[in-house]
Parts: sequence; structure tokens; C-alpha cells
Amino acid sequence: MTAAATMDVCVIIAAKNAAETIARAVSSALAEPETAEVIVIDDGSTDKTAAAALSAADDTGRLQVVRFETNRGPSAARNHAISISRSPVLAILDADDFFLPGRLAQLLAVKDWDFVADNIAFMDEVTAASAAGDIGRFQPEPRRLDLTGFVEGNISRRGVKRGEIGFLKPLMRREFLSAHELVYNETLRLGEDYDLYLRALAKGARYSIIHSCGYAAIVRGNSLSGSHRTDDLKRLYEADRDILAANRLSVEAAAVIRRHERHIRGRYEHRRFLDLKRDGGPIAAIRYLLGKPGAFPAVAGGILADKTERLRTTGPEAHDERGDGARRLRYLLPASAERN
Repeated sequence: MTAAATMDVCVIIAAKNAAETIARAVSSALAEPETAEVIVIDDGSTDKTAAAALSAADDTGRLQVVRFETNRGPSAARNHAISISRSPVLAILDADDFFLPGRLAQLLAVKDWDFVADNIAFMDEVTAASAAGDIGRFQPEPRRLDLTGFVEGNISRRGVKRGEIGFLKPLMRREFLSAHELVYNETLRLGEDYDLYLRALAKGARYSIIHSCGYAAIVRGNSLSGSHRTDDLKRLYEADRDILAANRLSVEAAAVIRRHERHIRGRYEHRRFLDLKRDGGPIAAIRYLLGKPGAFPAVAGGILADKTERLRTTGPEAHDERGDGARRLRYLLPASAERN
């Protein structure tokens, strides 16, 4: 393998009913000179996702589209793409999102990593039309993210709806995943990225973050990634328990994973309460709490957070500085932008 070949990237796009956005995602991946292959997994779509993806093909033969007849979930889709890909570096791109020009070159310039991520810019479709010109320029110096910092970055705090660092989309070295037999957990349809990265960090992965921002994430109310079932939360906190049982961790690392497990379990209890109230009425929900008094703080806190969020999103601060009602562009990681 030549030195140049080690820089080849496979971009993996798991897509379900993404006919309206998949061509943009594919085009942005193919536009990167470092992209050796783009693999789209149409995960049981009922629209024309596969055809729309193929419409973005160039004449290089780098695009491959595979269709699942039934929906198997993002973990299964990504695992299949990894199994049929050849490139030494893997990149995940959601079907709603797109790469900003030059993203892969910035990431691949970093040395000594198993995972390397950049910042994410969240925006709506209107902002996306001019995203390349609006994104701030950041100093790209890398910093190392350890297991404790990663997990803490996925725990919500007061004034923040949820921890988001697990949303980062790092490049991943196939060699590290293969050496530790790491694949996506196919029982998860929520937090599958968090779970994979955490298991990798537990195995000693070197995870670097640069301040450069090259990933554009589209925010919309009906996004698949923004909705989940109550049982998905249960599977996620159970995955934390599995990691604790399967790895020899430091006291500090084990403690922070337990905190995350309690955090997700609290969200589960809140959602479970609301499900029972919706399906069986207030009496059924109250009986549930009486049978599980330990869940009361999580349920009460979740109800208060919901009310606070409704007030925040309907107040004047929900609008951007232009005053037109659009969501302003925001970054996942705090950084000081330097615009040219």
C-alpha cells in the first residue's frame, strides 16, 4: 500500500426516505479529492432515495448504492457498508447533511489518531444555501478527547437540552476497528455513534478534535435522528451497563459512565411516564410512579425541562439576530470564529 493510499476515505451514508437531500450529501462527498468511495445504503426507503443518490454520480465510478428491502436501522446499514468497503479511513455522513469543501484534507492533515473529528455547524435549509460563505474559519489545532471528557460531553446540564459531543462525525481508522473487533451495535437505533466511540475509547483509541468546521448538519423537526422510541432509551442505558461489564476501566471512567447511564435512564423514566399517561390516562401514570418512587425526580425534572423548553422556543430568543424567525447558525463545539 502506498503512502497516498492510506489517505483514501470511504464515505458511508445510511439513508431512509431521503430522496430530497441524498444527492447533495453524495455530491459533497464526491467533491472531496480524498474520497476513494462513497457507499450509500438505502435502508428500506419507500421513496426514490436510491435513484436520487445515483443521480449524483460522477464519471469516476466511486459511488455504490446498496438497497435493503426492509429497514434494518443505521447500525446495520453502516456495518454492511464497512464490510464491503476497501478504504483504510471511514467517514460517516448523514443523508440530510453535507461536507463543506476541504473538510477531509483538514482532518487528514492531523497526525497520530484513530478517530479525528471537526466541529459541526447546525443550520436550516435556508442557511444551507449559502453555508460555505457563512461558516467561520477556525484555527485547526487539535486537542485530544479522553473517555471521561467524551462521556461528560454527552450528559445534559442545566440550560442545555442535551449533551451533544456524541454527534461529532469523526473519521475512523479501519485498522483500529478491526484490531478490536468493533462494529456498530445493531440493537441500538439511538446513540449508536456514542456507543461505538465509547467502546473505542475504552480500548485506548486516540480521539482528536480540530477546531476547523467542515460538517454541515441540517436541523428539521421531522428528522429521523431527532425522534426516537421510549425503548430506544432503554437499550442505550443498557449499552452503558454492557460497557461497564465488558471493560476494565479506571475508577473515574467507570463513575462517569454510570452517571451517563443514570442520565439516560432518567430520560427513559420520563418518557415511560408520558407514554403511560397518553395511553392509559393520569391514573396509570401515577400508579407507575408509586411503584417506582426512585423515578420521581427524573419524571418531575423532565416535565419541568419540557415546559422550560417550550417557553424558550416560543420566546423572542428563539429567533435569529436578523429578526426573520429563522434559526441562527450555531456550532456544536464552542469556538471563536475568525472570518476573512
